[in-house]
Amino acid sequence: MDQDLTPDHISFSIDLTFEEARRRAEVVAALGPDWDPVAALRDEEAAYSLLYSGLDAEQQRTYDALVAAGVLPDNPGRPGGEPGRAAAH
Repeated sequence: MDQDLTPDHISFSIDLTFEEARRRAEVVAALGPDWDPVAALRDEEAAYSLLYSGLDAEQQRTYDALVAAGVLPDNPGRPGGEPGRAAAH
């Protein structure tokens, strides 16, 4: 049994730059002409604020511990919030 030391595989590469640009263009086209990225970000921040609003004392301590541990982002700019505090609604 003679072992051939030449590889059985052919090495090749594919440049996906064009495909990535096409994919991104399709995503933007699918969002439509009415998509407003600023409004989407504003709505996302409002949703984040609501998610952590109205916490009782124990929940607030847990929230603060998760922020301090870096598990949750500390976002002092969210509406109604202060650094490390969930907004109360």
